[in-house]
Amino acid sequence: MNVAFFLIPKKEVAFVKGTYTMRQAMEKMKYHRYTSIPILNEKGHYIGTLREGDLLWRMFDSNQLISINDIEHTLLADIDLQSHNVPIPIHAEMEDIISRATEQNFIPVVDDGGYFIGIIRRREIIDYLAGQYLKTQK
Repeated sequence: MNVAFFLIPKKEVAFVKGTYTMRQAMEKMKYHRYTSIPILNEKGHYIGTLREGDLLWRMFDSNQLISINDIEHTLLADIDLQSHNVPIPIHAEMEDIISRATEQNFIPVVDDGGYFIGIIRRREIIDYLAGQYLKTQK
């Protein structure tokens, strides 16, 4: 079993770019009802995962009431990410997928050039493993 079996391709994944503002990211996350979202650079490389907590900490750490103006002008590239979803290569094996899924809601997947090509969600992994378990119980 390899990554391609679980992959949700980039065209079906909501993501933001490092050049987006906090407001743009918040609007996209709200629209899709996501608590975290991949961040890509202008070339399409995965550079990190933005979480709601990252946005909240940015507002909290500013030591002042943050205004809508600040949210509209603060770039994602200027926000410290509290953690990093480490991407896996397209040729990764099931052991790598399961290991990362225990720590991350989704796993970013990159090709050999480091370009973001999609994600693997924990949900699909659990569904697959549950199906395998049920097969052994028959």
